[in-house]
Amino acid sequence: MELVISVLDANDNAPQFNQTVYKVQLPENAAEGTLVALVNATDPDEGINSEVTYTATNFVPLSGRDIIAVNPKTGEISLTGALDFEEVTVFNFRIEARDKGTPPLSGHCSVELEVLDVNDNAPEVWVTSLSVPVPEDASVGTVVALLSVSDRDSGANGRVRCAVWPAAPFGLVSTFAGSYSLVLREALDRERVSEYEVEVRAEDGGSPSLRGRRGVRVPVSDVNDNAPAFAQAVYTVLARENNAAGAELARLWARDPDEADNGRVRYSVWEGGVGGVASAGGGWRPASSYVSVDAESGRLWALQPLDYEEVQVLQFEVRAVDAGEPPLCGNATVQLFVVDENDNAPALLPAGSGGPGPGVSGEAASGALWAVSFSEEATSGATGK
Repeated sequence: MELVISVLDANDNAPQFNQTVYKVQLPENAAEGTLVALVNATDPDEGINSEVTYTATNFVPLSGRDIIAVNPKTGEISLTGALDFEEVTVFNFRIEARDKGTPPLSGHCSVELEVLDVNDNAPEVWVTSLSVPVPEDASVGTVVALLSVSDRDSGANGRVRCAVWPAAPFGLVSTFAGSYSLVLREALDRERVSEYEVEVRAEDGGSPSLRGRRGVRVPVSDVNDNAPAFAQAVYTVLARENNAAGAELARLWARDPDEADNGRVRYSVWEGGVGGVASAGGGWRPASSYVSVDAESGRLWALQPLDYEEVQVLQFEVRAVDAGEPPLCGNATVQLFVVDENDNAPALLPAGSGGPGPGVSGEAASGALWAVSFSEEATSGATGK
């Protein structure tokens, strides 16, 4: 008699993976649904004892649970979320293969997913310190601002080059990794440029490269480096004699391109200058006894009526002084010509008084009386007896 003995399967074999460790690399810009890996576990048992289901466990870091999933039937591991190299560079987790036997048996493998950097972050520039305004007499090399530059990418993608635009009058000096100083490269002149809009530009070494920029406003403060300057070195003024006291003779103006007190000008008749005339009595009278200038407006006006027979030409200097510290000044010469008017009637003089003076004939000189006019038109001769 032949006996056929059928050996019934018992679930005595755990599923076995073909690899104990799966190492995978994916760029951080991999799309959702991308296949990470396909794991496979075999079980030599039969029937349900060999049917395997897959689950993912032991995520490090835990955020991997929201990004990575495994198909329980096929063992396909795929992305369910976005990767970010700047957040997590490596995910570690385990895949468990469990059969459906009673009791169930399981096998395990490890998966290491390395996230590769992609140049997806532009450089960032911050101003950490700013010393403004900058005085226009600041020396070359003065530090205007401190800046910090960084790029979250790694390798060449995170290697940053910096430059400043426009290239003058400022420059960049690297102090240490990721830090720069914005320094003065050329002398400033507020009267030419009172404010600069500087842009610090950063470019990484990725391909294609990404750029970042930061604007810096640098105002220039005034220094009293400009003296008041008159439009003319010499002013010629004509004034008719017998003008009223307080009459305006002229207006002088000196330009000072500085600002605030440095450009605020006050005017005066400079007593230290050569100015004045000899009076009819033989003494010396300064110009300030005839004219004055308004300190604020530069209006030149007469202190008293002018007399051509006393003074024909009055020359003096007007000084313009700004309110800076130290104050600067400028001078202009004023030549005031008094225009004669016929304001003197002829006068009869006795013959013994010396005669009419030169220009009168000897015959006329024998008379007893002389008619003399003191006006300009009469000085060319005298007649009458």
